[in-house]
Amino acid sequence: MCGLFGVVRSPFAADPGRASDVFVMLGALAEERGTDSAGLALIGAPPGLGGGGCRVVKGRGRFSGVWRPEFLSGLDRAAVAIGHTRWATQGSPAEAANASPMVVPGLSATVVGTHNGDIDVAGLRKRFAPPPASGATDSEPIFQLLAGRRAPAEITGVLQALVGRVALAWVERDRPTEVHLARGALSPLAMAVDTDQNIYWGSNPRWFREVERHTRVRFATVVLLREGTYLKVGMERRPGRRDLPEVLATADFVPTARDTDMDPRVWTGFTPADTAADQAGLLHHVVERAGGTGGLLTVA
Repeated sequence: MCGLFGVVRSPFAADPGRASDVFVMLGALAEERGTDSAGLALIGAPPGLGGGGCRVVKGRGRFSGVWRPEFLSGLDRAAVAIGHTRWATQGSPAEAANASPMVVPGLSATVVGTHNGDIDVAGLRKRFAPPPASGATDSEPIFQLLAGRRAPAEITGVLQALVGRVALAWVERDRPTEVHLARGALSPLAMAVDTDQNIYWGSNPRWFREVERHTRVRFATVVLLREGTYLKVGMERRPGRRDLPEVLATADFVPTARDTDMDPRVWTGFTPADTAADQAGLLHHVVERAGGTGGLLTVA
């Protein structure tokens, strides 16, 4: 289990520091979902404001140990900030290539991405034959396959092929104001919009309630995404225009998990009420491991 969090910044927000405060607090809260390693990526600048680039910082241990106050000026300018805390499931936490956010090149695009979950990577490689990976995680092959896929049907074709627990957030480096979010089987992912129209995501909806208790930020909307949800959020780059972040595309897909994937640690840090509400709406299919019936069972 890992922690995902991030923000798409509104170029019209009166005080960029408020969204930055939320991002840093989400990182601290996400430590409950992993302390093997942590990292952040600061990507681009809002349309019309100049600047850009991509800075990725990651290291062993807690997010609070990786974060430095000197990152704040870059965070205030970034169009998108992506964060991750890792609870290692595949790949040694001692190897830097296994930490996230990952920068993964594809045939036509480079992706900066984060993943929470654990998938059948052998089955994925057998089906799609992605190029050799630089690390040993199940995350990198996912982003190799998603890189350069922009049509919702292409993206959900990959997402539907994933077997196991999965939630994802990724950005293409040449489209730094557009963020892709996906929740497959089990691994939770929530999205929130504050009153300045900044868009956030996080692995636990409780985190946004904690943010409201301890910062000046107020959220107009907080939604725990249903399994099988894909969203593209952010701003399309149009010459001479600055737009508010919004939902740019949506699609549904049928997620699949293994019969061993149901684990109470999926909801680490959740309140009992949030856990019960999410479990009541699970809709993934289940594939039994070798020795079972091999059929598909619907979880309702």
